[in-house]
Parts: sequence; structure tokens; C-alpha cells
Amino acid sequence: MKNLIMYPHGGSYNHGCEAIVKTTADLMQQINPNFKNNTTLLSFRPSEDKEFDVEHYCKILSHNEPVKRFSATYLQGIVQRHLIGDKTYFDRMAYRNLINNTDKDTLALSIGGDNYCYGIPREIYFMNQLSRKNKAKTVLWGCSIEPTAIDNEMLSDLKQYHLIFARESITYQALSEKGLENIRLCPDPAFLLEPEKTTLPKNFVPGKTIGINISPLISAFETKEGMAFENYCNLILNILKKTSYHISLIPHVMWDHNDDRIPLKNLNDYFQGNERISFASNNNELNSGQLKYIISKCKVLVTARTHASIAAYSQGVPTLVVGYSVKAKGIAKDLFGSENGYVLPVQKLHDGNELSKEFFNFMDGFDTHKTILNKIIPNYKRRIIKEVRVLKTI
Repeated sequence: MKNLIMYPHGGSYNHGCEAIVKTTADLMQQINPNFKNNTTLLSFRPSEDKEFDVEHYCKILSHNEPVKRFSATYLQGIVQRHLIGDKTYFDRMAYRNLINNTDKDTLALSIGGDNYCYGIPREIYFMNQLSRKNKAKTVLWGCSIEPTAIDNEMLSDLKQYHLIFARESITYQALSEKGLENIRLCPDPAFLLEPEKTTLPKNFVPGKTIGINISPLISAFETKEGMAFENYCNLILNILKKTSYHISLIPHVMWDHNDDRIPLKNLNDYFQGNERISFASNNNELNSGQLKYIISKCKVLVTARTHASIAAYSQGVPTLVVGYSVKAKGIAKDLFGSENGYVLPVQKLHDGNELSKEFFNFMDGFDTHKTILNKIIPNYKRRIIKEVRVLKTI
């Protein structure tokens, strides 16, 4: 293989996506030096990636570029459609950056982690078809898939990958039960992201601060509107009342349509002026490594975002996840043997104190959680490096 292409990538304002791209590019370039100057990323938001220095790792191109009306390509498409019935011409041309950067010497990595979790990923199916038509070797990288989402259409696409790397055992087991043999169990590459030292937020006390992350996405899984936010409010209130810990509000995804800072700002406003509360990266000024550095200085993290939890786990920070999907359960199960006590499904928040109860129970086992992480994480990271070497064989 001479070339590496990675797709689809939403953009680096999702700092989990940023972490995946950077660590994946590093890994792939280590196992194949040819990739060093021949790695391409197809991104929905290239400007975000440039802002967070992803260009240092790979060439960045637009995910797709619709054909301009009345251009030569457009006029050719009109001819193609009406004279020979080519109904996919405009779709193919929109993905010309993919077509022009794949051939028989290309490794095409479908990245993103959970792109097969939310709805039917027909765009990915189409992109895979284009890559395979150009004889590229396709690999699904670091995925989680809801077992109930695997229908015949998805299964057909999955069978055509040369390899699938499931990042947790629930997905691996589900794929195995569907008869797939092209699967490997490999932790998320973001476990390998190095923390980057940065200034800690005002009022942040290293080792004595509880990190708090909340995602707007979890509201879609609530059994009662506003229940998640009420639980977070009560959790912070109880921490402030019953302990001497400080609180740091830590966003991890900052897209306009999906911005952790919105619910976190609401929490900050609710406790306006409390000097034990800090707000990290309120202006989205920190990259994934810097956010990981702040998380590494927390006593414990309570988070809804998977890659915030990965940042914490990989630095030995015990983490309670307010989860809503297979990825949170699967990763916790693989680390601790069970998700019970480590993942609180947002669907189980039936009253305003569920999260507080879970948190204080979690803190009772703090030493155990810390010991498990310190023991398992070094081997967990080595497994990623070991598993990725299998790509040398395709």
C-alpha cells in the first residue's frame, strides 16, 4: 500500500474526531512509511481541522463538493443522464476527491467510531462502493455498532470490508454472531493520544477537582424532559455541599448543532459566582491533547461523551459515564469486566437524584477503579499497536 485515505470525518470541533484522526495517522504512518507523505483526510469541515493543526498529520480535502451549475462537469452530467441514463453521475462527481485519491495501492479507512450507530449510513455505503470500484482495500476502523441496527443492507456492506476493527467487545460479539469473520477487537486509537500541557482553568485544583461533561445528545434519550439536566444540577449541588472538591465543566464537542458548552453554560449560570467551579475551553481554544491534559488532572470525570471518557481512562482517571449507546457500555465492560457501576444509562434517570447516588457509590470504590485502570491501561494501549500491525498483511 502506498496511499492512505480516511473518511468520513465530521471536523475537529468534535475533539474526539480530532483525536481519532491524529492518532490514526500516526499509527498508520508507523506501520507503513509510504503513508508519511501520502495520507489524505476527507472532512466535512476542513477549516476546523486546519485550526487544530490536523494538516501536520495529513492532507485535508473536502468530504464532497457538489458540481457547480453550468460548469463543464455539470453539462457533461446532463448529457450523461439524459442520453445514456447515468443516474449516479452527479453523486460520483460530488465525491471526486475520494475517486481521485483511491486506487489499488490505497488503504481506505472508514473512521469516526460510531458512524454506523445513528440511522442508516447509506452515504458511507456509497463511498465504500466508490473506493472498492477503484480497487482500494477498505477497512472499518475503531467502530461501535448497535447490534439491533445490523440489518441485511448493513451486513452486505460490512462483509465487503477487508477488515473491521471493533473498539469494544459488544460490537465484536454482535458482528461475530452475524457470521462475519473479517473482524478484530482493538481499543479506540484515541487511547494513544498524548496529553499536551496547558494552563489549567481558574479555580481548578489538580487532584481535587471533579470533571463534568454533558452532551446535548443525551436529552434525546431521556424518559422525562429535563431529567438529565436536573440530575447534573443536583450532582454538582451535592458535591459542593458534601465534599471539598472543586468542579470543572469540560466540553468535548463544540459544533453549532451539537455543542456541549450550551448545557454546561446553563449549569455554570445555575451556580453563578461559585468560586469552586471552573469552565474549561469556553471559547473552544483547546485541542484534544490539551483537553486530555486538563482531564488528566481531575480526581474523577463524570461524562456523557465517549472520547472524554477515553481521555480520562487512558490517564488513569476513574470515570462515571452517563451513557446512551453501546459504545459506553462496551468500553467500560472491557476495562472493568462489567458496565454496572461505571455506566449510568440516561434512560434510567427517573428522578433528580439518580446521578448523585451513582456518583457517591462510585466514589466509595475509587481506589479499586484507580487500581484497575493503572493495571490494565498500559496493556490496553499495547494492544492497539499490536492489532494495527495486521494491516501490513492486506
